[in-house]
Amino acid sequence: MIYRQMNKPVLAVTYEQLDQWIASLQPELTREAFACAVGILRGGAALALMVSHATGVASAFLRYDRASRAVTWDSSIPIPPAGSKILICEDIAGLGYTLADSIEYLKSHGLTVKTLTAGFDDSSRIRPDYSIDGRGYFFLFPWERHSYTDGYRAAWQRTDAGRNGRIAGDHEFTVYAIDLDGILLPDLPPERYESDLHAALRERDNLEPHQDLPPIDVRAAKAIITGRPEMDRTRTATWLRKYDFDKPLLLMRDRAKHDDTAEQVAVYKAQAAVQLACTHFIESDPRQAILIAKHAPLLRVVWWDALTKAGILISAHAWQTDFGTVV
Repeated sequence: MIYRQMNKPVLAVTYEQLDQWIASLQPELTREAFACAVGILRGGAALALMVSHATGVASAFLRYDRASRAVTWDSSIPIPPAGSKILICEDIAGLGYTLADSIEYLKSHGLTVKTLTAGFDDSSRIRPDYSIDGRGYFFLFPWERHSYTDGYRAAWQRTDAGRNGRIAGDHEFTVYAIDLDGILLPDLPPERYESDLHAALRERDNLEPHQDLPPIDVRAAKAIITGRPEMDRTRTATWLRKYDFDKPLLLMRDRAKHDDTAEQVAVYKAQAAVQLACTHFIESDPRQAILIAKHAPLLRVVWWDALTKAGILISAHAWQTDFGTVV
């Protein structure tokens, strides 16, 4: 990929959405009678496979070296004979030369080439034959959820925009944000707050931390994103300092922007995690986890059940029916 500045709103595209988009193109792609769908590794690989499943054509792959701009055929099947028509697949039509050089490589073998990319944006060199219009947005794909983290951007710059030297594996750029109540300390039942708010807050201030925390270094998390309102900052910060949990950033909810409803609390948490370029969020409440996952589809949302000491990875989408959208 070519690193793109994060000064645009994020447009998160999931595997499911890409699969549905490819399915919508199935009649036209089938009529084209491509000899094969060729994915540029790694970003185009998933798309080539989706096209293969949707149309029945063979899938093949190209490997591109940015430093030398060399293109190589990297597949178990041979290059189709001259005169064949193929579909080249890539994740983004960017401002670099990956797609252009790959097209020229295939044309040099006498092939007719059409292009399919998951997206194009304002800086795209090429307007693909099939693509999603992402002008004005920063595309984020499932295989690049790590690419907007601070660590990845620093590594990209150290290696001269990714051209010289190996960038670490994706998992090495994992960035966690965590919920507070139910994660670091027990979560009081809502009725306790409703019956006597001040007594409940005093009780919460005196709670000991959970003995069994999630199996990550919670003190090394990038942020604690809590649904507690901003007015609770002083007492919250005091508790965190007392138990040495004050290293992560502390983000608290502005009630003027996000009210006390479950939906709005989840929107706030999802937006905060995305703005901080986190890859994972650990949430204590299952309903909140579902809603956060709905609003940040490429964020790895984990519901942590402190009672059973188990985490469950959550994925969620709005339910579409013939009668409209059920959220």
